[in-house]
Amino acid sequence: MQFVKFKRPLGLLSLMSVLAFSSCSSDDDGEMAVNDSAVITVENVIESKSLSQFGTFQNAGSSPVLNPGESTSFSFYAGKGQTVSFAAMYGNSNDLFFAPANPGIKLYRDNGDPVTGNVSSQIRLWDNGTRINQPTGPAVTHPGVAETTPKNIIETALTTPASQLLKAELTHDGGTKFTLKLTNTSGGTANETPISAGVWAISHSSGTTIVKEDPIFSSGKLSANGLTDLAETGKVTPLTQYLTGITGPASAFSPVLVVVYSGNDNPIFKTGENDRGQGLKELSQQGNADVLANFLKTKPGVKEVFVLKDQATNILQPRINGNNGGKASQTISARKGDRIALVMMYGQSNDWFIAATNNGVDGSTRGDISSIMGLFDSGTLVSSYPGAHIGSQPAQTESQPVEQLANPNPFNTLPSLPQMIKVTIQ
Repeated sequence: MQFVKFKRPLGLLSLMSVLAFSSCSSDDDGEMAVNDSAVITVENVIESKSLSQFGTFQNAGSSPVLNPGESTSFSFYAGKGQTVSFAAMYGNSNDLFFAPANPGIKLYRDNGDPVTGNVSSQIRLWDNGTRINQPTGPAVTHPGVAETTPKNIIETALTTPASQLLKAELTHDGGTKFTLKLTNTSGGTANETPISAGVWAISHSSGTTIVKEDPIFSSGKLSANGLTDLAETGKVTPLTQYLTGITGPASAFSPVLVVVYSGNDNPIFKTGENDRGQGLKELSQQGNADVLANFLKTKPGVKEVFVLKDQATNILQPRINGNNGGKASQTISARKGDRIALVMMYGQSNDWFIAATNNGVDGSTRGDISSIMGLFDSGTLVSSYPGAHIGSQPAQTESQPVEQLANPNPFNTLPSLPQMIKVTIQ
């Protein structure tokens, strides 16, 4: 079986559902000599994280607090299946906070259209369970009396529904970008209150499954990870420290194309040139290495072509829950004067790929060559936030030169390449 053509880019789970197979071409120089033999190994060493993004929000004025009538907003990226969660303190209380119920506010309708407009009905008010509640109002003493034994977080209600105290409005900014505007609408109600600065979070999704449905709090469980500081005092720092630790990439790599060749030019691609129509587009968009592999076998100077797959999953998964990431190895014939290059799709993207920079490495190179790997944009689809393209609408095509991506890239900061991929030749 081979990778099938998808109308939209593959996410982590989609990549796992397709297979690739390729054989190597013959060495034009005949039977390989023993001392020319080497084993190339490629391993995904990304430490998979639960969240794709998080951030904070506050009043833009001199005080971070949202008083009645004041608004703030924050922007983020999310694909179909992902939701947005947030939390902020109900100021005139001991430990109440606003937040949508888990897994957060839905951002796409079942037909794939983005949700826009007033989503206030999804906001709830929660009791953190760490302070004895006084009647809400400006006379509340902070921090108040601690519960002898902390209680589980539960939803609570006041005279005025939470949705009438805090207004939430979604705007779709194009692609996978959204903006959520929050307005304190408690003025003139029986439960008028200032609202603290807050935090927001977007979980990764794997297919239609949200990786972490409770990034900020868990109803029915004790407060944790710095939420108490937010619920009791409006301080966001402890919670943001926790969210920092669980935010980052969770990308798989496609099967890896390895080529041994001669000459001064990398036969796979060249930065500054548009896609050559030889199969790099199929690899960078869909993880399908077969088209490019079959072309390279016909190219003068190419000695060997392989497509490497993890034995268990075909793709190279990241490290998940402490387990090793995907790994693939192949014996090659490479001697001094030959060149070795490799390329694979960065799964959490529209058309990004990881490849050996410049003209690869000399065939006599042995050891760890991870430092020569780079992250590139094939220029064939409009890029989206890595991890937010999953299941979203088909990306818009473009025709731009292949370029190496800087880090930070236009969307976020990824780990250095040696923290994402390990390549050795032994």
